[in-house]
Amino acid sequence: MSEERALGAMKQLGLEQVVTRHGRVESLEEAAKLRGIQPRDIVKTLVVRRGDDDYLFVLVPGDREFSWTKLRTLLGVKRLSMPDAGTARDVTGYERGTITPFGATHAWPVIADASIPGRRISMGAGAQGVSVSLNADSMLTALNATVADISN
Repeated sequence: MSEERALGAMKQLGLEQVVTRHGRVESLEEAAKLRGIQPRDIVKTLVVRRGDDDYLFVLVPGDREFSWTKLRTLLGVKRLSMPDAGTARDVTGYERGTITPFGATHAWPVIADASIPGRRISMGAGAQGVSVSLNADSMLTALNATVADISN
């Protein structure tokens, strides 16, 4: 099960987290309400294609979008793209809407927006309607994430 893989990876890394199971949601606002937090405290995990068989995880707060321009500049590339749902599943082991860097089938690099550190966040845990709340700094360290201003 994907949820067990993600939670197991977090445990193996020594990350303390609180698991919330609220079932499927229709919006970021609904997810935040069910988790008892603000939308900005939910961190979305996106998969971005950098090249042939070269992907990365991009982490941004729920109330922001990442900037393609800022991300391309940071990475020193001219082109980036979002893979289709099937490819995202193939390269992460997770369905869209459940993707997390934890327990993914490949340890792709992680780029996190500069607004994430210094607080407690909530993020997906590998299954629909399952999330974890954890310390952002501990999460970023465990993932060896690059932190940069990548959002609008």
